[in-house]
Parts: sequence; C-alpha cells; structure tokens
Amino acid sequence: MLFQRRHPPHWFEVLRVALWPRRSWVRSGKYFAKRVLRLTASPHAIAAGIAAGALASFTPFIGFHFIIAFVIAYIIGGNMLAAALGTSVGNPLTFPFIWASTYRLGTWILSGTLPAHQSNMITESLFEHSIDTIMPILKPMLLGSAILGIIAGAVLYAIVYGTVRTYQATRRARLAARRNARSLALGEKPPAASEHASAALAAAVPETVVGKPAGLSPSGKLLEEEMQ
Repeated sequence: MLFQRRHPPHWFEVLRVALWPRRSWVRSGKYFAKRVLRLTASPHAIAAGIAAGALASFTPFIGFHFIIAFVIAYIIGGNMLAAALGTSVGNPLTFPFIWASTYRLGTWILSGTLPAHQSNMITESLFEHSIDTIMPILKPMLLGSAILGIIAGAVLYAIVYGTVRTYQATRRARLAARRNARSLALGEKPPAASEHASAALAAAVPETVVGKPAGLSPSGKLLEEEMQ
C-alpha cells in the first residue's frame, strides 16, 4: 500500500503512541481540532457526530464503540466521520476514569451504596467471569454510562456547534472577499455576495487610490497580507 511503513510497528510502540503522542499533546490537539473544523458537513451534523462518538465511548462495550457511534449518529443526523473522531474521547488514558465513574454513579442510583466486593472486581478482567457474575457490574455501568455520556455529548455538541459555525461563516466570508477582490483587480464586475461577504470585502479592499485599488502590487495582484 502507498505510504505504508516498511516495517510494521511493534505492539508496544502502538500502545506507547496511544498513551503519549510522538510530538506533543498540544500539537495533537490542534491537529484533531483542524480535522473536525475542516469536515464538509453542516455544524449540526459535525457536532452531532462528535456527541455520538463521545456517548459511545462511555459505554463499556469495547470493540463496538464505532458501531454504536455510527448508529447514534444516524439516528440524530450526525456525520459518520465526526462520530468516528468523537470516539477518541475514550482512550487508554480516560477509560479507567470513565469505567469507575459510570459504575459508581450507576450503583449509587440503583442502591445508594457501593459494595466493596463488586468494586474490587472492576480491577480484574471482566471477561474471565460468567455473564451472571458480570451482570451486577454491567447493569450499573450501563446506567451510569448513559447519564454521563449524554451529559458529555451535550457539552461537546454545544462547543463544537458554536466553533464550527463560526469557522465556516468566517471562511465563507474570507473566500467571497478574495473572489470579489480578484474580480476588482481584473476590472470585472464582482459577483453578488451576501451582507457578510460585502462587509468583509469592504474591510479587505479600501477605497481606490490614484486609480488603483489599495493593497495591489505593481503587477496587479492583491497582496496576501491584505486579505488575511
């Protein structure tokens, strides 16, 4: 396959990268944010997809988070790629906190207490026990994951929706201003633009000076700095 590594990474390297990025957490976070902002979908679809992925990450069904996220995203009209990105909320660093919080919340809602003998079983491998033994733990985890997952999804939806909406509106206005400025530079009639694009164009291209629009280079091309 093109761009595939000649020597596949060892499982230890894959685990290390999952726990700690090669570059830094800040750079990885910026890359993830750009991936989300540059998705070609409506703000609601992107935000709903991220929320669906976050909700799926709180469920204890490891290995099925993508499927659960896709189903939830389909129901609420979310973007599938955004749903896949949203499942990154659940990772090796956050899973211990997610599982412990969902189990404690579910147990507190169901019985008001946290039995010591069941809390110790969370640190063990749940798959080594029968379904009858796992059910007392799985039931409160499902209840807690539904509540905490909905809360986390709602918070992420509000944040992502506002951010994507502002980013897309700013990007459309900037592109419209560049198209109109290019048309003015070539002496053509600029296409019809919205009020936001017109305002951005007025700010980007001031009044003409000495018969030439301000911000134009001697070759007639608009300087990149004037358009930022």
